[in-house]
Amino acid sequence: MAEDVFQMYLEELGGIESCSGEENQRLSQEFAAGNQSVKDRLIKGNLKTVLGMAQAYLNRGVPAGDLVQEANMALVTAVFAYEGGNFSAFLREQVKEALEAAVQEQSIYSRGAEKIADRVNRLEEVSAELAGQLGREATVEELARRMGLTCEEVKDIMKITLDAMSVAER
Repeated sequence: MAEDVFQMYLEELGGIESCSGEENQRLSQEFAAGNQSVKDRLIKGNLKTVLGMAQAYLNRGVPAGDLVQEANMALVTAVFAYEGGNFSAFLREQVKEALEAAVQEQSIYSRGAEKIADRVNRLEEVSAELAGQLGREATVEELARRMGLTCEEVKDIMKITLDAMSVAER
């Protein structure tokens, strides 16, 4: 599936010739000197390069389309931020940083989602356990005490559960 996204995008780019290293350097210097007319060629001429870089980050938790988008935004940013030196190296560094940041952000988000799911599951277990012991539904205070949380934290977890159920019913 992810490879399909890259292949489709690559086919869309089919008619665009990639910039050589020398062309990149010349165009980037012209653009930095104020020649706005070279901007489109510099960006379009590097789309396949950044696509290849994005492809290297497949299966690291970020959807393929998001990888392409991050790489393309980094390309545009690099064109406008370039101040001298080797443009190709500068571009690769900018794209790599953007892709690494996307992978890290997704990882943090995933860990947060896992932590929330663990808390919801734990609340369900404790709730069932207390209901069996007490012969009735446990109060928020009883659940909080058993879980070592505040009443507010238990209410937040309950709200997440209710929100998830209302989404599932739609």
